[in-house]
Amino acid sequence: MEYNDFEMDFEDRLVDTSEIPQDAIEGDNPLRPKTLEEYVGQDKAKENLKIFIEAAKKRKESLDHVLLYGPPGLGKTTLAGIIANEMGVNIRITSGPAIEKPGDLAALLTNLNPGDVLFIDEIHRLSRSVEEILYPSMEDFAIDIITGKGQMAASYHLPLPHFTLVGATTRAGQLTAPLRDRFGVVLRLEMYTPHELADIIKRSASILGIAIDDDGALELASRSRGTPRIANRLLKRVRDFSEVISNGVITCEVAQTALDKLEIDELGLDQNDRRMLDAMIKYYNGGPVGLETLAAAIGEEAVTIEDVYEPYLMQIGFLSRTPRGRCVTAAAYEHLGYAVPSNTVQAQGSLFE
Repeated sequence: MEYNDFEMDFEDRLVDTSEIPQDAIEGDNPLRPKTLEEYVGQDKAKENLKIFIEAAKKRKESLDHVLLYGPPGLGKTTLAGIIANEMGVNIRITSGPAIEKPGDLAALLTNLNPGDVLFIDEIHRLSRSVEEILYPSMEDFAIDIITGKGQMAASYHLPLPHFTLVGATTRAGQLTAPLRDRFGVVLRLEMYTPHELADIIKRSASILGIAIDDDGALELASRSRGTPRIANRLLKRVRDFSEVISNGVITCEVAQTALDKLEIDELGLDQNDRRMLDAMIKYYNGGPVGLETLAAAIGEEAVTIEDVYEPYLMQIGFLSRTPRGRCVTAAAYEHLGYAVPSNTVQAQGSLFE
């Protein structure tokens, strides 16, 4: 099979920001930094967090509850582990969809030790009944449990050790106001610059024993969509090419060759992104086109387009949403090699510029 004929299912997209099993090695991810000193990027959030941690340690108190929000793949889970490590406590990791009943949350909370970190990923997906239990546990460090029904019902007030809840979400707007207001520390994680990603790639290469030069790291970084998770994933795949087609060293030329064969262009777009933009240009004159119509045209689910394809294309100024539907911008026409029609929407610029 030729590399150019190689097509990946949606679940196997190298540039998908969601975590896949291949991102971990032997059940764990050794590429995750363990301290704030090792953590690259997010300077504003890191600087503030360092002060909050040091102040809590001086007072010998648990750190205030922390909310981390931003696009997937930027290091929210890693940062939660760093918080626990810097505070010298244990961390319990779960996710919003995994906590189905109030009893599940109560079991987690009652098994915590003083100062421990409870990390809840995708916290916006907690059910309302579970969220109601979370409120008093965050404020008063206690929960009320009711057992039995009718005349046999009994209420128990259980005190909890002082703990730190670290919540992570990709959709801060979907958090209820009462839950959001109970976080004392709210940090937004930003997309990474190519130079920050290049530093991450070189650090990961050192850990994995991969030889890479500065130009090769920067080439990988420029195609990683501003996301460390994607950068590390591309590093592992380009390593395979370097071992087979060169002397094992990832140079700029090797990185370009490998990523071109994987059909990931210089802006990080893969064949699925380009297929969607091509369809909008060829069949709908660049838009506006409705979401359901576009989904039917390219054979994808509407939710996949909205949650997976659109965010990055909008971030780099290739796609815009209007009341009438989605429109391809002039920048996307130029990138794909099409002549720009006079009535085409002009891009507002890229978040990575």
